[in-house]
Amino acid sequence: MDYVAVLLPPIVVGLIFWFAIRAIFNADKSEREALARAEREAQQRDEGKSSPTAG
Repeated sequence: MDYVAVLLPPIVVGLIFWFAIRAIFNADKSEREALARAEREAQQRDEGKSSPTAG
């Protein structure tokens, strides 16, 4: 039982750290995807404006 009392706190702190880092990386990934999507939409809008229209 002494081993559990000694090993449990570092394991719990390690798990908390792992979840926090995973959440940060997932948020960063989502932000990069959203930014790329917004840039693609802006580029498509700009291409649509600059294309000559037949009239």
